[in-house]
Amino acid sequence: MDFGIYEGAVKSQVGGASFSEETFETISAEIDAWDDDLRQLNLDIHDHPELMFEEYYAHDTLTSFMASDSNEWVVKQRQFGLETAWSATFTHGTGGRTLGVNSEMDALPAIGHACGHNLIATAGVAVALAVKAAMIKHDIPGKVVLLGTPAEEGGAGKVFMLNAGAYDTMDACIMCHPSPGRKNETGIRSSLANQHFKVTYTGHTAHAAAAPWEGKNAMDAAILAYTNVSLLRQQIHPSHRVHGVFEGENLAVNIIPDKVNMHWLIRAPTSAGVQDTASRVKACFEAAALATGCKADIAETGFPMNEMRQNRVLGAEFARTWRAKFGNCVEAYDETMFASTDFGNVTHALPALHPGYSIPSVPNGGNHTALFAYAASTPEAHKATLEVAKALANTGLRLLSDDFFFTEVKAAYEADKKMAGFSDIWS
Repeated sequence: MDFGIYEGAVKSQVGGASFSEETFETISAEIDAWDDDLRQLNLDIHDHPELMFEEYYAHDTLTSFMASDSNEWVVKQRQFGLETAWSATFTHGTGGRTLGVNSEMDALPAIGHACGHNLIATAGVAVALAVKAAMIKHDIPGKVVLLGTPAEEGGAGKVFMLNAGAYDTMDACIMCHPSPGRKNETGIRSSLANQHFKVTYTGHTAHAAAAPWEGKNAMDAAILAYTNVSLLRQQIHPSHRVHGVFEGENLAVNIIPDKVNMHWLIRAPTSAGVQDTASRVKACFEAAALATGCKADIAETGFPMNEMRQNRVLGAEFARTWRAKFGNCVEAYDETMFASTDFGNVTHALPALHPGYSIPSVPNGGNHTALFAYAASTPEAHKATLEVAKALANTGLRLLSDDFFFTEVKAAYEADKKMAGFSDIWS
């Protein structure tokens, strides 16, 4: 495999300071000045968790917050065909480039902000405010567009927004995500691509004792499909994931079930890998229908999520800023974190960066646990979030101010697209 296409795409990584002390101090001072207000915003969203596409409180709270900064923000509610999506845009001077920033908002059923989206919302606001202040003070022309992005947890809200043109005018987009880990550590990794499936087995009811031979058992079909997939797992690549759950309708113990739904999620390090494994999993679904005499309706649901392509030039800039000011950053662009995000689709459409960062948690208190929801409310998590926001804002500001840097960012993005053609579906 020829990795030479990356040559020349990361020249800014060699020599020189990765940021201006003067502009970084502007960014840092601005975020520090907003600290108390951002803390209250953070806790307000944390204390009002809302599920995907229902983030009405967060929508109103965040748009009101941005509108209260000054009349220089153009704040628009209910955007891109979604009731809880929104945007806030600041423009300075004429011409220049456009930096996008994302604030996620949704929570998880029963366990609230157990993925820390209250922190992601706060980070997006902090980045936008800091970049605005630096653009004014240092007279850097351009735009910063902060998007409120609903439904990351299972709803692919950013894909809806991407298809509706929310990212069309951006030259790059940035955001961040918390997870448990060592203090002051950040990381830049890829994510898993995925695809959702809904499988409905339809059979025929019968009296379970008097005439079971008259029935076609939809539950048997679902159980057999689950067993088929369980056996298949030994033969799929260790980096791929397949998981499913049952959903019954009008089930009774004395009636042969005639309808059972299953929901499945297939993940792999690349979109091509998802499609390959999906074809084998579908065969498991079809075989179960054939064996039981039931009908199988197999449907892809929602939008496929792509793996993240972290921009290496944006990543290197973020990493050097973080190391110079805060702690350790692990740059592992070809490694995969075992989770998926709709931001992956954004990274395929334009240069983008999505570093992860650590917040204090407890053993067995990782993302998607009630313990992590608590961790996301702590002062320590808030402090870590604002530090990441400072490094992200500095990275975004350089995109707006440095023509050569932007050329390199674009070159790295194009190189990633070419490298994708070499992707091994098993990787």
